[in-house]
Parts: sequence; C-alpha cells; structure tokens
Amino acid sequence: MTRKDALARLLRGVGEDVRDYRELQAMLEEQFMAALRYETARLNDVAERITTLVETLELRRAERVALVTEMLGEGASMSDTFPLLTRPAREALEAGWQTLEELVRECKEHNARNCNLLMDQHGIMQRVLHGEEQIYAPV
Repeated sequence: MTRKDALARLLRGVGEDVRDYRELQAMLEEQFMAALRYETARLNDVAERITTLVETLELRRAERVALVTEMLGEGASMSDTFPLLTRPAREALEAGWQTLEELVRECKEHNARNCNLLMDQHGIMQRVLHGEEQIYAPV
C-alpha cells in the first residue's frame, strides 16, 4: 500500500469511526433507558448490538495503529500523520480525529454510568432476594 493509499484509508477510517461512535452513543443511551425500566430482553438485544459494533471499532483501531506504524515507525501517533497531508485533507483528518476523541470520551462516560446503574440494580436485587448482609458478627 502506498503512503497516499494509507493516508486515504486513515481519513476514511476516522470518518467511519465518528459515524459508528455516534451510533454507539445512541445504543448506550438505549441501554441506560432499558436498565432504568428493567427491560431485560431489550438490555440483552442492545448488549449484543454494542458488542458487535465495538468489535468493528476495535478492528479499525488496530488497522489505524498498523497504518501509522507502517508509515512512521513504532511509537508514532495519529497526530504525527497530520503533516503528511495537504491542507484540505489535513484539516479534515485533524477535525475528524478531534471529534473522534471527544466521542470516545463521551462513550466511556456513558458506559461507566450504565455500569454503575446496572451494578446498583444488581446490589438492590441481591439485598431483596437474600436480605441485608450482617455488618456485625452476632454475639
């Protein structure tokens, strides 16, 4: 693959990731609403869709790392590729990369929120089903 092809693939991949991370955000919101409503079937469905999408995102991330490493060597970052592009493409990649970083951060926050909710719900159900844990040992 030529450097030009690799850079084009990077630009395309970042655009695809921006699109898919927006979809992931929507799925995480759907997961949160399903958890609030205790909709088990919907939770299972959205979990499967999230898993499939995250696998796709991981494949593109690995491809991106491989492309950057191939072009610039071990330890290079995406920002190191920006100067390799001409102005319109460079600006598009920089903007896409910044958007992608923001979306990743937001998805991590939504995922943590969902995890906390599900863990809290699990804890409540355990207390309802099995009673409170004894804090002090009986005398």
